Order: sequence, then C-alpha cells, then structure tokens
Amino acid sequence: MDAYLVSFVVIGVAALAMAWLPTWFKEVPFSYAMLFVLVGYLLYKLPLGLPEPDPLRENELALRLSELCVIITLMGTGIKINRRFSFFSWQVPLRLVSWTMLLCIGTLAWLAWEYLGFPVASAVLLAAALAPTDPVLASDVQVGPPSEEVEDAPRFALTAEAGLNDGMAFPFTWLAIALALHGLAPEDWLGHWLSYDLLYRIGVGVGVGYLLGRVLAFLLFELPKRGKFPKTNDGFVAISATLLVYGLTEMVHGYGFIAVFLAGLTIKHQEKDYSYHRELHDFTDQIERLLVVVVLMLLGGSLARGLLDALTWQGALVSIGFLLLVRPLAGYIGLLGVPVRTREKWAISFFGIRGIGSIFYLAFALSKARFENPEEIWAVAGFTILLSIFLHGVLATPIMRHLDRVRTPNDFIDPHKAKQGMVEEETEFSAPDSKEAKE
Repeated sequence: MDAYLVSFVVIGVAALAMAWLPTWFKEVPFSYAMLFVLVGYLLYKLPLGLPEPDPLRENELALRLSELCVIITLMGTGIKINRRFSFFSWQVPLRLVSWTMLLCIGTLAWLAWEYLGFPVASAVLLAAALAPTDPVLASDVQVGPPSEEVEDAPRFALTAEAGLNDGMAFPFTWLAIALALHGLAPEDWLGHWLSYDLLYRIGVGVGVGYLLGRVLAFLLFELPKRGKFPKTNDGFVAISATLLVYGLTEMVHGYGFIAVFLAGLTIKHQEKDYSYHRELHDFTDQIERLLVVVVLMLLGGSLARGLLDALTWQGALVSIGFLLLVRPLAGYIGLLGVPVRTREKWAISFFGIRGIGSIFYLAFALSKARFENPEEIWAVAGFTILLSIFLHGVLATPIMRHLDRVRTPNDFIDPHKAKQGMVEEETEFSAPDSKEAKE
C-alpha cells in the first residue's frame, strides 16, 4: 500500500472521529488524548510504512507540528477568557507563571542533575520543557468558549496560566541552550541572557501582541462602524491573525507565544461581540483538533518505536514525583494568601498538565545546540507527558465535576467580590452560634 495514501486515510478517520469524541468523553473519566496515543502506538506496530515518528530522527517535523499546534491553541485560549486583566483579578495565574514555575524549574533541574546524573544544561532544558502547563491538552480543566458567564477560579487560573507560561518558560529554554553552547561560566552568557533572552524578548512579545491585537480589533470591529469598510464574520481570521502576529513577533526576536495569546486576549476585550468571538474560537478549535490528532498519534508511534528505551527507574521516579509532588506543592505555595478556597487551590496546583508545548521546547533546543544526552532527555520528558495524559485525563472530569457540585457563591468566582467574600467568610466562621453567645 502507498504509505502516503495510508497516512491520508489514518488522519482522515481520526479527524472525523474528533467531531464526536470530545462530546462523548465529556462525561466519562477518559480523554481523547489517551485514545489517540493508544491508536498511534498500535498503528506503528503494524507494517504500514507510516512517517517516522521518532523526534530524535525527525526533529524538524516534531518542532514545526508542535509549534503550529501551540500557537493556534494560544490564540483560541486568549479569545475565550472573559475576565479583563488587572493585577488583582489575575493574581492566581500571575503567581503560577512566576513563583510556581520558578519552583518547578529549580526543583526539577536539581532532581535531574542530582539523581539522574544529567549535565547542568540538560537538566535545565528538561525542567524548562516540563514546567509550563500545556494549553493544548488541558481543555478538560479550562474555561469554555466565549460567553458572558463568570469563570470559576480553577478553570480561569489554568486557562490563563496555560496561555501565559508557554512564553514565560522560553527564557529558561534559552538558558539551557546558552549553557550547552558556552558552559557554566556566567561571564560568557549571563549578561546576554538577562538583557536579551529574558527582558527584551518578553517585552517585545508583550508589546507586539498587544499592539497587533488593538490593530486587528480596530479592523474587525471599529472600522466597519465608521465607514464602508466591510464587516467580516469569517472564523479563519483567527488563524490569519495567529500566523501574522507570531511571524512578525519572531521576526523582531520577541516571544511569539506571548504575543499570540495577548493578541487574542486583546481582540476579545476590545469588543463584546460574543457571537463573532465564538466564531473565531470555534475555528481555531477545529484546526487545533486536527493538528492534535496528528501529534498525539505520532507521540504514540514514537513510544512504539522506542522513545522510552533510555528511561531508567530513577527517571520514572523523577517524572512521577514531579507530577504528584513537585507541581502540586509548588502550585499551592505559589497560591498562599490568595482569596481562593483551599480545595480549589489544590485542584489548580494539581492540574499542571504536560503536553505538546513540552515537545516543542525540547525539539527547539535540540535544533539550536548539542546536548550530551538527548535520548535520556526525551525518555524522561516522554514518560512525563504520557503519565500526565493518562493521570490527568482520568481525574479531570470527576474532580472538576465535584468542584462544580460543592462550589458556593462565596467561593470567589467573581474577582470583584473576592475581598468582600473573604471578610464575610471569616466572620461566618469566627462568629459563635446563638446558643454559645447566650451562654
């Protein structure tokens, strides 16, 4: 059989199934990501002549597919967030992309260096790749399509974190590249990394994303009101905007991930046209599903072709410890003092899902510098992603459903009422009941 045509058939069947699978799996503790990894694994055990899935041999394919998948998802993520930005209302995701992510990177890098024997550059790369919450595979714990509803704390926090931290982890990927190229002597790389890879690239990503978001919002919403400029209702504008914003930002050496997310967020909040926002979001969601099918089956295929052959029992323990201990504890520490219920803090902290963004970071770094142990890096990262897909895929639906069932109006769904709610709750728990008061 012609391998090219077989690939068409496989992708076509899988993509067709995605028209129904998210709805079918919505009420069960099973995710479509788990299914397609298994399908990919089984297909690559058959002699079908499918494309090589191993990211070590096909680094460019892994890099470009994961990159496209992430940026399209980030645009949709920005468009679907209802909450306007302020440091108070966004304090939970801002803490997650700062304190929590730094704790995760530092701890995982130390574990990889101390217990896995990784060189410093490889340890930092593994930590930078696995630290951010994935925007692609976290749909079960994220907010829904654009609407007027008020977002609950866990879904909003995990959606905004996933949108922000794929870009915020990029400086640490560049740090790993600098260590691999120049060694440990800080005088050879520290100044350039701080001024260029950290400050300049983040600043340009923020600035270009916001500016282009305003320009695009003006073209889409404001200009048709002022004259004869035609109004569009086409959803593909979201993909066009994604490619435009990402390409221009990368051309001036900013972080395109940050720019795309902020552009989507800016477009959303420049005009409350929920019907068109829904159209934009739905189009990105459909393209994302098609790409996710391909990436997940290639991941399953890479597992069938030996991606985990270099995995040691120590590497497996580090992966398990990172998902079950490091991320939850780092998340909870980062959220100390914020006006969110304890049970919701633990949910936010636990659902730090690893996924396609991690694949991109590893492929990107390995295309820029030579690391001493790429097989071991991919093995630990691949096992962590696989474990996250199955662990979080099983637990996401029942845990989020339980939180929805027990949540009350005082659980600070509305950020503007959070401070008042905290005071009322403290009064409620501290006030004696009437019998005790009489006594």
